[in-house]
Amino acid sequence: MNRRRFLLASFATAAVSSGAFAAAPDGETWGKYFTEANAQGTLVVADLRGGKEVVFVHDRERAAQRLSPASTFKIPHSLIALDAGVLRDEFQIIPWDGVKRPIDAWNHDQDLRSAVRNSAVWVFERFAKEIGREKEAAYMRKIPYGNALSSGAEPFWVDGDLAISAQEQVAFLRRLYNNTLPFRVEHQLIVKDVLINEAGRDWILRAKSGWSGKIGWWVGWVEWPDGPVFFALNIDTPNRMEDLPKREKIVRQVLRSLDALPS
Repeated sequence: MNRRRFLLASFATAAVSSGAFAAAPDGETWGKYFTEANAQGTLVVADLRGGKEVVFVHDRERAAQRLSPASTFKIPHSLIALDAGVLRDEFQIIPWDGVKRPIDAWNHDQDLRSAVRNSAVWVFERFAKEIGREKEAAYMRKIPYGNALSSGAEPFWVDGDLAISAQEQVAFLRRLYNNTLPFRVEHQLIVKDVLINEAGRDWILRAKSGWSGKIGWWVGWVEWPDGPVFFALNIDTPNRMEDLPKREKIVRQVLRSLDALPS
């Protein structure tokens, strides 16, 4: 479908910051992608191309529901680690502790890029221990990030009390894109660089996945010369790892339907 016709037929213009969303009609647009994947969840997309702002949502009620961010918290956590001085830059080597873990890519020294790419939990658990829970919470309140809670089971961003909505994820990513978070610009640039998943001649996809065991996330944005397209998806994962590929599949299908990602 032509992108202009798609927008006019299916959605209304709104702003993430205002909490106003246009719901995508199931069966006609995004609902079919969730149905085909046998997935329950929400997806928020904010298209800022061409100097305009169009915000789309699938399942508005769930888009406002706060859930564990899981490894998507590695985005703000990296900024916090850099600002707190427990990490110097993206090149600093974080020595492996020698503990064998179930994911082979975790079982060696890391730097920030590999730790984010491999979602190496132990690296960020080490950062959290050095930073301290109270300081982590203070940083999150300053951003702000979800409910800004660093309490509960460890790691608090997976099994603890920290929670964020898909709406809030998009709002946070927009500030990171614009370098307007309360962190040094050079640190925001570092984190954006390590979030690169793939790129073409005139576009860049920056994204991070997350999984709490029950909820799967994929959040990020696609940069184009005429502006970015932000997204935040979360789905239930009753089949655990079997459901994880659905995260990217659904988002990519939607972005392609908007001409926001090449085929």
